[in-house]
Amino acid sequence: MENTMAPHSMYAEGTPNPNTMKFVSNRWLITDDNSYEVLADQRTGGPSPLAEKLFSFPFVNGVFIAANFVTVSKSNAVEWNDVVIELRDFITNYLNSDDNVVIREEFLKTDEPNSSEDVKGETSQKELTDIEKKIVDTLNEYIKPVVETDGGAIEFDSFDYGIVKVVLKGACSGCPSSTMTLKGSIESLLKNMIPEVNEVVAING
Repeated sequence: MENTMAPHSMYAEGTPNPNTMKFVSNRWLITDDNSYEVLADQRTGGPSPLAEKLFSFPFVNGVFIAANFVTVSKSNAVEWNDVVIELRDFITNYLNSDDNVVIREEFLKTDEPNSSEDVKGETSQKELTDIEKKIVDTLNEYIKPVVETDGGAIEFDSFDYGIVKVVLKGACSGCPSSTMTLKGSIESLLKNMIPEVNEVVAING
């Protein structure tokens, strides 16, 4: 008997960033442990067919895709109460049409230095020091799951002279509370667990 996968079922939940909404699926969208962010300047010809379709809504400013969720950033032109159901149904119908969520080949070809593939590629290609490996492991184990719960992502960029630089994506990018979280919870955790860390800063958002 042929096994058939259950259709995507989505629900929406708010994030700490008032301009972003997280749409969660009952199935995985990304299975390679990467995350993909597409901003407004990639409305067409970008690496995600799903994101390109979402940018047909004029109020959509950004799309972030990871694990089993899509985070959508909106402009101030609309309120979530007016569009959240429409967006949820749109994403659900798209996912159930079996169209591509992301095209990884596009990331491999892109010249954009800030794409997730490039950031991850640079991190994996250079030889990490023991301290950098410990920082990455700590971020992945303790911080990443919490940040993903809020519809975002945090990625290690570099460590130099006691300063950890990270990239914030999705709901975390530009979030009013992200700076407090970064300087409070994340910085405190890393400083407590890794004495060499003096400060954590975001190079975006």
